[in-house]
Amino acid sequence: MKQIFVTGISTGVGKTIASAIMAEALEADYWKPVQAGDLDHTDSDRVKNLISNPKTVIHDSSYKLTSPMSPHAAAEIDGIVIDRDEIREPNTDNSLIIEGCGGLLVPFNESDTVLDIIMPTYQVIVVSRHYLGSINHSLLTIYWLQQKGYDVSVLFSGNPNPHTENIILHKTGVSLIGRIEEEEQFDKAIVKKYADRLAPVLKTL
Repeated sequence: MKQIFVTGISTGVGKTIASAIMAEALEADYWKPVQAGDLDHTDSDRVKNLISNPKTVIHDSSYKLTSPMSPHAAAEIDGIVIDRDEIREPNTDNSLIIEGCGGLLVPFNESDTVLDIIMPTYQVIVVSRHYLGSINHSLLTIYWLQQKGYDVSVLFSGNPNPHTENIILHKTGVSLIGRIEEEEQFDKAIVKKYADRLAPVLKTL
């Protein structure tokens, strides 16, 4: 069974859509360990509404925080402290897609970040989207993961930008999963289209 951790180079780069596509492609379970923001419309809810296969199970987040901000700050507002040991991977016999929150070094508390909950056995997919500064953010994210010894791949999100993408791939040497294009909207049909397109690559990880 595969365990794939999906992280991004920043917030709003397309991690949730990418996670839905991967869950659909592999008929894998989905888990977002820490959710911060609108708890009536979570990323878990969004993934549930975008997949069409009958096998995927959406697992509850370990922490559900009410403020749309960095988890360490959202937790303080809610009067709690995030304990890394309480972030426990759900029991499942299925493959599992794990979606991080924000970027790789987003803090949970004074000592732990998203990076600290990525287990050594996880394969990591970095979602990279072009914007001014995205090369630096992509290279730093991938560098941290490579230094820790993770198996890293990259998935590009949005309109193509060969200048940006080629230098990221050249400097890091990571494998390319593919691209999620800019779409007017993402629904089950669009997610299924990308799932079918990316499944052959994802199944080789």
